[in-house]
Amino acid sequence: MSKQERWSKLLELLAVEGKLDVEDAAAAVSVSPATIRRDLDELAEQRLLVRTRGGAMAHGVSYELPLRYKSSRRTSEKQRIAGAVADLLAVGDVVGLNGGTTTTEVARALVLRAGGGSAEPGESQSGPMYTVVTNALNIAGELAVRPQFKIVATGGVARPQTYELVGPLTVGVLNEVVLDVAVLGVDGVDPELGVMTHHEDEAGISRLFAQRARKVILVTDSSKMGKRAFAKICGLDQIDVIVTDSGIAPDIAAKLSEAGIEVITV
Repeated sequence: MSKQERWSKLLELLAVEGKLDVEDAAAAVSVSPATIRRDLDELAEQRLLVRTRGGAMAHGVSYELPLRYKSSRRTSEKQRIAGAVADLLAVGDVVGLNGGTTTTEVARALVLRAGGGSAEPGESQSGPMYTVVTNALNIAGELAVRPQFKIVATGGVARPQTYELVGPLTVGVLNEVVLDVAVLGVDGVDPELGVMTHHEDEAGISRLFAQRARKVILVTDSSKMGKRAFAKICGLDQIDVIVTDSGIAPDIAAKLSEAGIEVITV
């Protein structure tokens, strides 16, 4: 298990339990307690958690997420997807993130990358490494305390089920920005109908994210492939890359590739 995978697992455990014990965490990820102590110290330096005697506890509101976030399925797949997306983003990019469990993992993967890596040649770490535009309150809350990120929260009316901001205020902000990359989580991808989500208000905001971006990356586990949902976000012609797990059906992957989309499986 790599360091980033270990950190992601520790944060996942923290999100569920609210606190971590060094000995229990070491057993969960099969490393020594000394390694866990170093990991927790480094994560605390990045304000991802609060160090306690013998372990750690969640940092502020960062992990006070709705139940659907705490009990989300396919966590390991989503973390692998998130890591692959982070590798596609360049220092200095303006990145749009809508709400959802997978885009939340993308935000966390960017935190780990920004905290653990060095600047690219010619880049300075004195300022933000990424600008993130998001309509997700939980993502904005996790990233706002980190100097490596400039955060633009859209404003709008909050949907308590997903922490997403929607409505005219959200549209107004998005109409004033230009994105390098939009990273979108969705509820369904159909080779004929396109990309969908369950709620029409969220669909409209995700559609605008796509329209404001030079490049659109779809992030979803393979369980959403071939599925339909109520509200259409956009057609496949607006999607440049899909990052998913290796469980995607070969025929669906082939149809997506035929539509001109780069399909990355992890």
